[in-house]
Amino acid sequence: MSDFYRIASSHLLPAPPADAFLQNGRPPQGDHLSPEEWAKVGARPAAVLVPVVSHAGGATILLTKRAAHLRSHSGQIAFPGGRIDAGDDGPLAAALREAHEETGLQASQIETLGYLDAYQTGTGYRIVPVVARVYPPLLLQPNADEVEAAFEVPLDFLMDPANHRIETRQWQGRERRFYAMTFHNHYIWGATAGILRNLYERLYL
Repeated sequence: MSDFYRIASSHLLPAPPADAFLQNGRPPQGDHLSPEEWAKVGARPAAVLVPVVSHAGGATILLTKRAAHLRSHSGQIAFPGGRIDAGDDGPLAAALREAHEETGLQASQIETLGYLDAYQTGTGYRIVPVVARVYPPLLLQPNADEVEAAFEVPLDFLMDPANHRIETRQWQGRERRFYAMTFHNHYIWGATAGILRNLYERLYL
């Protein structure tokens, strides 16, 4: 993945996707919902940071494990991020703010590379992923109110399609299909795995 940053500079979106439901004439990435279902669940704006950490021995992606006491998505693997607040100047500002609040990651260590396609979730969020290069050392301070742990996964592992599985699960009376990846004891699935798959597809297909 030595060419990752060069490829990213030419393949990522230079600005956040503007349309909630159509991007280049097609629906956004998402939890396999029909257009009718997208309209029902809505599209509350959110942003996540996809932090690619530039270690000398190989790049990694920084992920978090959500705290067990949270009401939604407790214990799941996620990117740093959350809702775009009224005071945020767009998805980038929201992603940087949330990453700092959740992990202590400093904006001075972050170089924005570009954006991925918006990701629509079945719970009603339209997530704009911001891909960024992060310069070590990482002096993280996970916020225990939101994050149980922060950890890194090798970029090579996450960008290897052999590690991308499609799984199914019953949800609200319907069978849902989603991507999943397992790294050691970390089960990465749902929106997080879907965004990682979109990163792979945008850069390498």
